[in-house]
Amino acid sequence: MINEQSLTSSNTDPGQASQPNQERVNVAYHVRKILELLGENPDREGLLDTPDRVAKMFEEMLSGLNVDPVSVLNTTFEETSDGPVIVSDITFYSLCEHHMVPFFGKAHVGYLPGKRIVGLSKLARLVETVSQRLQVQERMTSQIVNAVTTALEPEGVIALVEAEHTCMCARGVKKPGSRTTTIAASGRYKDDVALRQEFLRMIGK
Repeated sequence: MINEQSLTSSNTDPGQASQPNQERVNVAYHVRKILELLGENPDREGLLDTPDRVAKMFEEMLSGLNVDPVSVLNTTFEETSDGPVIVSDITFYSLCEHHMVPFFGKAHVGYLPGKRIVGLSKLARLVETVSQRLQVQERMTSQIVNAVTTALEPEGVIALVEAEHTCMCARGVKKPGSRTTTIAASGRYKDDVALRQEFLRMIGK
């Protein structure tokens, strides 16, 4: 049975669409056109809802695109700490901006508080925000550090990101299992080798 709603959103010229989410309709329409250009039949059963599914997927995976990372950390508390605050093994999924295929892994974030701290879940939310956009791992790592530095003005910030890139695993050189590690730091973490080594020990590296 043909899904009339699917045909309405993906088979209709986006200029004529009346759905409330115009951007999703536009994406679905063009995904359908891509399927046709690839020689597929977008009206066959297995692909009938694919344009809409892909549009919704992009909407979800790019949800951080227009979010200022610093705004995620806007609720802070006046508090100090004698040692670093570290949240490790924060899982994330992102889209490589070069091939628009996923890369995924874990981020480890630490900072030396100055006069303010932030809720621990906000650091995980920050990682999610900077990963949910077309991204490269190097920039993502720096964005984490820059956001924490701006929001909290701590004595130092450090982030280490480990990821597997499907653009290397499923295509091109085809090296599944290879992982990329990036690190960025500011303040005392940038200047003090012993502090960086302590951070690495605390996250098990």
